[in-house]
Amino acid sequence: YHDIGKVDNPQYFIENQNTAISPHDKLPYEQSAQIIIQHVHKGIEILRKNQIPEAIIDFIRTHHGNTRVDYFYQSFLKNTPEKFVDENIFRYPGPIPFSKEQGVLMLADSVEAASRSLKNPDAQNINDIVERIINYKLEQNQLDNCDLTLKDIETIKLIFKTMLMSIYHVRIDYQQVL
Repeated sequence: YHDIGKVDNPQYFIENQNTAISPHDKLPYEQSAQIIIQHVHKGIEILRKNQIPEAIIDFIRTHHGNTRVDYFYQSFLKNTPEKFVDENIFRYPGPIPFSKEQGVLMLADSVEAASRSLKNPDAQNINDIVERIINYKLEQNQLDNCDLTLKDIETIKLIFKTMLMSIYHVRIDYQQVL
C-alpha cells in the first residue's frame, strides 16, 4: 500500500520508466519534486476513500519521513546557483516513523530503491549502499521516534544485505558482511 499514490502518475517514477527520456526532463526541479512528493498525499486520499484504517495509512504518511527529494534538490542547486530556493519545496511533509514497523518500511523502501541503481551489485557495493542509506537516515534523525535499537538496526542491515545478495545472485562472503 505504501506507494499506491503513484497510480495517478506512474510515468513520473523511475521504476516505471523504460526509456532514457523522462517526463521530468521538461519540468522545473521544484515541480518534479512536488509530483514525487504528491504520491504520499494521493496514497492517503485513496486509502481514506476506501476506509482503510489509519494505522495502515500511517505507513504511507511516514515512509519518506520529512526527507528531501534530494535528486531534484541537488539538481536545482547545481543548475541554478543564482536562485534562492526554499528547501521545504523539496521536502516530504512527514511525520517521521513512530513505530518500529514504519521505520523498517522506510529503510526497506530506501535501500531497495537505491539498490536498483547499482551498476555492479557485488557484495561490496551492496554492503556499501545498505550502510550508506541507513546511516544517512540515522544522521537525518528520521528514526528518532520509532524505537529501533542499535541492535535492531544492525539486524536490519544484515537482513537487507543478505536479501539483496540473494536477489542479485551474489555469493555471500560472510567475513565481509559480519
